Amino acid sequence: MFFNISTIQQAAALPLRAVDGELRVLLVTARSDGRWLLPKGWIEDGETPARSAAREAFEEAGVTGRLDPRPVGAFRYAKSMPQGYAVRSHVTVFPLAVHEELDDWPEEAERTREWFALDGARDAVGDRGLARLLKRLHRREADSLRLVVENLASA
Repeated sequence: MFFNISTIQQAAALPLRAVDGELRVLLVTARSDGRWLLPKGWIEDGETPARSAAREAFEEAGVTGRLDPRPVGAFRYAKSMPQGYAVRSHVTVFPLAVHEELDDWPEEAERTREWFALDGARDAVGDRGLARLLKRLHRREADSLRLVVENLASA
């Protein structure tokens, strides 16, 4: 496998809800190998990164809610392409206060979803960059994120 020199931009949702005062994050499995990750994907033409994140949350995880257009961070990873090479991917992450968890969604047959505590999500994800972001959010910004979720939920 070799790297293509370009960097692609992707967007991810950080689906959140508060349960008994503790933040929970929804992770989904990758189609290729079952690793836990955030719903993420390509930013389509005419779409803002935040809108892309909300669309990916619906398609991959079957959740809807209010998305904060201000990102909480970003991470990089090597995206393997079907043609046998990898591209560098920069993923901007947007918090999503989940209002509804659907029973049927576009990729339900291809993915599993599960709610995790922030520290549990950090330990479960299969990507180091994402794990570092979740660790930072857990240590430094959990209270801020909880306020974001509460404000989005009540808006």
